[in-house]
Amino acid sequence: MCNNSNFQQNMLPVACIIMASGASQRFGSNKLLASFQGCPLIENILRTTAQIPFAYHLAVTRSPEAAAVCDKLHFPVLLHSEPGQNDTVRLALRELKHLQAAGYLFCVADQPLIKAASLLRLCRAFTAAPQYIYRTAYNNIPGNPILFPASLEAELMQLPLDKGGSYLLKKYPERIRYVPVQDAYELYDVDTPEDLQHLELLLTPAAKQY
Repeated sequence: MCNNSNFQQNMLPVACIIMASGASQRFGSNKLLASFQGCPLIENILRTTAQIPFAYHLAVTRSPEAAAVCDKLHFPVLLHSEPGQNDTVRLALRELKHLQAAGYLFCVADQPLIKAASLLRLCRAFTAAPQYIYRTAYNNIPGNPILFPASLEAELMQLPLDKGGSYLLKKYPERIRYVPVQDAYELYDVDTPEDLQHLELLLTPAAKQY
């Protein structure tokens, strides 16, 4: 797993941030720890992003238990207690400021079917034209992850109370570019236990047309 602050020849000049600070209110318990394919839900995005040579990987969470999963996988993690979504973004960027990365990829921790190939396409599109904001999309319906250029770093660090990156998407719609994924379920996030069960069923041998 790459966590070297010096960009190597094959390393993407992008820092990957796993947003894992949600309250899981609709789930009823800490969904990051819910079992999916035999491991905690958060482990899926950690393993997927670890396949890609980002300049740095960082998970940001309020959950000590989720942080322990990151530690087990030797995935860099920032444990914090700040309340807002804007706080999570600010703390992550402050932690990574020394990198001077060209861009910041924000992934959510409850999107277990996103593929490494889709993240690579996102990063390659950004590398070719780094002035834009890149979003994954299926049939032109956008979702997460989202890759922001470093030119927006200052604004990301000063987001309004409890606002996330979507605040800047509304501010700069002309700068957004979509990168398609292969399957709609890559962009499916888990809000409830029923959502998780649905995704589990998709991956059973009888249902695998995914």
